[in-house]
Amino acid sequence: MNGEGVDIDAAGVTPLLSVLREDLGLTAAKLGCGEGRCGACTVLLNDRPVAACVVPLEAVADGAVRTAESLASGDAPLTQVQEELLSAGGVQCGACTPGMMMTLTALTEQQGEWTEDSVRAALTGNICRCTGYHKIVDAAMRCVTAEGGSR
Repeated sequence: MNGEGVDIDAAGVTPLLSVLREDLGLTAAKLGCGEGRCGACTVLLNDRPVAACVVPLEAVADGAVRTAESLASGDAPLTQVQEELLSAGGVQCGACTPGMMMTLTALTEQQGEWTEDSVRAALTGNICRCTGYHKIVDAAMRCVTAEGGSR
């Protein structure tokens, strides 16, 4: 969990989101729809975005889970994703922000040529009701093109 080993005493069918929030006190991932459709609970499992509300704990055994808490916090400098979301104005009410940050973190860690269309496709699992996605996509494009057009 966020780079550290964790032992959890919970049933294997317990949703990962419940363990994160209730057992580990990691509350950045939010319960939105509870059906894996809104993306408010997005975390990275083995570097891939997943909806923590529908992932059973048994599916993460021996896996690497990263939450928004693994990104810059406290006195640490912000990550590029965090900086660009702030700079582009892609942060509003905050309900989708942790999930968006995790999806964008996974996106920026992948190699490839990214276009606005492919960024929008990558974000289809994250619903934002405030921004209309334009500012979030702008932030994502700044991240994926920061090193000469692709990452």
